[in-house]
Amino acid sequence: MAAGRDLYQQRCTVCHGYDGSGKTAAGGGLYPPPLDLRRGALQERKRTDGELFYFIQNGVRNTGMPGWQLPDREIWQLVAFIRNLPETAALTAPVAATPAMAAHYVGSQACEPCHASIYEHWRKTPMANVVRDPREHPEAIIPDLSKKDPLVTFTAADIAFVYGSKWKQRYFKKVGDDYYPFPAQWDVTHKMWRPYVVKDDWWVADYPGDNFSRPTSALCDGCHSVNYDIKTKRVTEWNVGCERCHGPGSEHAAHPTSANIVNPAREDYVWANDVCIQCHSQGRPLANPIEGKYYDWPVGYDVTRKLGDFWKLERHKLGETTFTHFPDGTAHKNRMQGNDFVTSLMYTRGVACYTCHDVHGTEYAANLRKPAETICLDCHGPNSPNGPHAPTLEAHTHHKADSTGSVCVACHMPKIAQTIADVNVRSHTFHFISPAMTDALHIRTRATCVIRTRARRGRRTR
Repeated sequence: MAAGRDLYQQRCTVCHGYDGSGKTAAGGGLYPPPLDLRRGALQERKRTDGELFYFIQNGVRNTGMPGWQLPDREIWQLVAFIRNLPETAALTAPVAATPAMAAHYVGSQACEPCHASIYEHWRKTPMANVVRDPREHPEAIIPDLSKKDPLVTFTAADIAFVYGSKWKQRYFKKVGDDYYPFPAQWDVTHKMWRPYVVKDDWWVADYPGDNFSRPTSALCDGCHSVNYDIKTKRVTEWNVGCERCHGPGSEHAAHPTSANIVNPAREDYVWANDVCIQCHSQGRPLANPIEGKYYDWPVGYDVTRKLGDFWKLERHKLGETTFTHFPDGTAHKNRMQGNDFVTSLMYTRGVACYTCHDVHGTEYAANLRKPAETICLDCHGPNSPNGPHAPTLEAHTHHKADSTGSVCVACHMPKIAQTIADVNVRSHTFHFISPAMTDALHIRTRATCVIRTRARRGRRTR
């Protein structure tokens, strides 16, 4: 029993929960939902030990349940433990939900007293530090502004907000009650200045070419803040705070229950993914212009509402290379993870962004729950119903098992979406882009070029 418990904790708890109910952050976003392993549910469905053994060994096709390639002894240990999962008490009556309109925004600091550990992790993430005031955070300015550069026509004293820190950094000047970007940006990877003037986005035709005629209120700020008011141009807080994803929190802060706060993990996978897609996508509001201005973010939306009533994703005609898309419809530029993801098989199977990412903060790149080299293998493995359909990883990739060519994201999430110059971010369609397709679609990244070249030579990556 103890051996089965340990295996269950390692393999099953993330989706099925410690009690088998499936009420977990990962399980809540899956469709179909994880099998209810509680005693009553198994008895009602008359599940036999043999059926449970088969599901564990072979997985369940067209669901998130992978086949675990375990020795028979360990599978039987798991079956024995599942038959004796801890039972939990059910609520005698549902807690009445507080209407969303009764709550108002209070800021992330109101969440800290009860969620101190989560708050401490979150405040160090890029989400919590998208824009910073250099007067409060002088360390936020990455380049040395004392070094002369013809592109730089401003000083630190001119900067009201610093935007970004991972791939690029831009600088906003405050004019009246609005902010405007200076026409120079810092390339963090190459440690050099580059011009910054948007030339190709859909809204370019609706604004003059000068950056100081393009306010961030219409083109940026809605996604870099909580509760941005287009009339007053005020926010509850800058950056992606707790209420950006959980909704107005006053009622929850005053009377903490799960019924009076939005938790994306408890919503259906479309609603949950829209919490991220609201900003991680290329699109435009349904009602544009709004009060005489063209906006590049979903004005009026919050997570208590349906995103589709406020926002439409950028359209693409297959076969054309555009500012936003490659000919096959894959994202051509950054901040289009949502555009990619909704076209993926992962999305149609009910996988949610939070299945792989924890925006509260982790030790891994992109706030992944596990390293990129291993996270895919939680649900995918040799001979799994979820693929790959090969006896070994090496047989699937045609590269050595410990090489970069056998890392799932190298082929299924290549870095092809441009963020600045030759710096790209990963695709989220999870489609395999073959060497032939990289040539036909003119997709160029270092990884695809190396793999393509070696494939032509008939060599395996090392």
